[in-house]
Amino acid sequence: MIELSIIIVNYNVKEFVLNLLGSISKASSNLSTEIFVVDNASDDGSVEAIREKFPSINLIDNKKNVGFGAANNQALELAKGKFFLLINPDTIVREDTFSKMINFFETNPICGIAGCKVLNPDGSLQLACRRGFPGPWTSFTKVMGLSSLFPKSKLFARYNLTYLDENQTYEVDAVSGAFMMMRREVYDKIGGFDPQFFMYGEDLDLCYRTQQAGFKVFYVHETEIIHYKGESTKRSSIDETKVFYDAMHLFVKKHFSTSFIVESILQMAIVFRKLIAFANVYKLSIISVIADLTVYSSVVIVAEKLYLESRTNGFPYYAKPWVYFVPSLIQVFISLLSGAYKKNTISVSRMFISLVYGLLFLSAATYFFKQFGFSRAVVLITYSVCFVVFLLWRILLKVIFKFGLKADTKKARTLIVGSENRIEDVAAKLKSSVVKLYHIIGFIGLSRKSIGEKLGAYQFLGSTENLKKIIEEEKIDKVIFSSDDIHFNQMFSVVSACQGLNVEFLVVGKELDYLVGKSSMTMLDDMSLLKVNYNVSALSNRITKRFFDLSAGILALFLLYPFIYLFQKLTSKKGAFTQFILGLPQVCVGNKSFVGAQTSSYHDSLYVGKVGLTGLWFIEGFTQPDFDEIKKLEIFYARNQNFWLDIEILGKTFSKMFFRTE
Repeated sequence: MIELSIIIVNYNVKEFVLNLLGSISKASSNLSTEIFVVDNASDDGSVEAIREKFPSINLIDNKKNVGFGAANNQALELAKGKFFLLINPDTIVREDTFSKMINFFETNPICGIAGCKVLNPDGSLQLACRRGFPGPWTSFTKVMGLSSLFPKSKLFARYNLTYLDENQTYEVDAVSGAFMMMRREVYDKIGGFDPQFFMYGEDLDLCYRTQQAGFKVFYVHETEIIHYKGESTKRSSIDETKVFYDAMHLFVKKHFSTSFIVESILQMAIVFRKLIAFANVYKLSIISVIADLTVYSSVVIVAEKLYLESRTNGFPYYAKPWVYFVPSLIQVFISLLSGAYKKNTISVSRMFISLVYGLLFLSAATYFFKQFGFSRAVVLITYSVCFVVFLLWRILLKVIFKFGLKADTKKARTLIVGSENRIEDVAAKLKSSVVKLYHIIGFIGLSRKSIGEKLGAYQFLGSTENLKKIIEEEKIDKVIFSSDDIHFNQMFSVVSACQGLNVEFLVVGKELDYLVGKSSMTMLDDMSLLKVNYNVSALSNRITKRFFDLSAGILALFLLYPFIYLFQKLTSKKGAFTQFILGLPQVCVGNKSFVGAQTSSYHDSLYVGKVGLTGLWFIEGFTQPDFDEIKKLEIFYARNQNFWLDIEILGKTFSKMFFRTE
């Protein structure tokens, strides 16, 4: 008899589902199981990869995305197990997870559905793994943010039950569909998911119907999984916020009798929450718009006081207060059309262009609308100040506070956990990756016996028992597990012990071709990267880079070059700064750039930019030639090159020249 039927619905998360299937094989070694994977029309090669690597799995290949609940129902109709497990593809299970959950069901016959502890990749509890039903009041406190504001309040925190101890087992209203185990008797009595719920809410609905049928729902703390939440929705065009709140509304409408007043309050709260979610995504753009509106309007007021009131009585009465605000709104609208407001970055060049457009538009408008052509001098004063202030605050945020910078040149301080026969290969693969920059600090062994030993270029700094201490002492950013070497129980123990350390835990694929982690999936194959259109080759970037090289180069050539040249001739000293300045003529004529490659513009026919006076290869400070590492850095630079990255590298170069000793 089959004890456990495991059902996974996959949508474009090939690497994650392969990782999960590997952990399931370890967790179900002593159980009689069957595994169903329902693929919802993935186009990332998931189906082919599963058939190749796990041929014994029952694979249902849907030709369209039918939704989470409907896809689970397809497998539930075929499942023969005593218990059913519905689990998300972007998860990893412990070796003891299935056995402990089955044991809980055996000792608690009243339990119809149960979920275990679900952890985020940083070890913190994923709040959705135990919830209250979103009735009118609970929904209202959730969408209005009161549950987050008062997490320990039983009155306000009913939805995520944050007032309860996560390290206790207890009955709850609902558990997460990311890991939901249920008895066959429950399915036989109430059926599967309600297909009205495309995504989100179907797990709440199933738990509600389970309890209506006389069973109970439990949260079990004794075992846990890791859930890389939201990977499928990242790779789809679905409006996640809208689908979530629409599902909440559908649940309330289906199971709770609501008056018109309650319905209206809930709808208003949902709209308000959507606005908050929108503001959170576009907060950088919103802050920029508010700052620009405030500055522009303030400058118009000051310009009127300084210029007009000394000659006339200022703006005419009929134009106030609109004259202070309408031009600023027009300028912001022009900036918006020019692409100056982006959600992840602050654009100086686009803002400069939009100010030029704004000046031309408002100047021209005064000719056609004479009644509003009060003073061209005020327009010129306003734009003269705005050119300085608008651009200055953006430059300061980028250069000083690093806001709005897309590329991150900081190497992630990384530890690799595994055995000797595996982790050296992992290190070599990470070292060759040009997508992310990893600074491998050392290895972590599976026992204390290896501590102090050296393997290749790296040393075993500790074992899994003292990993937390090493993370704190070495200021580690990422910990990478070799899934073939380490037991998932050990992995989970480490992740649980390191809550709050702000470190990311990743798992390397069996074929050393990908990493899975909380923020993204990173491919470690370099071949496909050569097909990417790198920033350094983009026409706009090339023009900006050449303009900066020429203008800054000519300026420095007149102000610094003669003195450094004479100094070098008299002293015969050639320090790093001297060599930098002596290279200015080559920059001015276009043979070199301020920032670029070390010795060659090409790597295997791939253009990585002009040879530079400095670059990532300089600020990393190699003590000995490491051509593979330099190649990786230069390809990384070519992919991410932009004006602000060049400024950042130049700043670090001069800091290293004058303030650091090698």
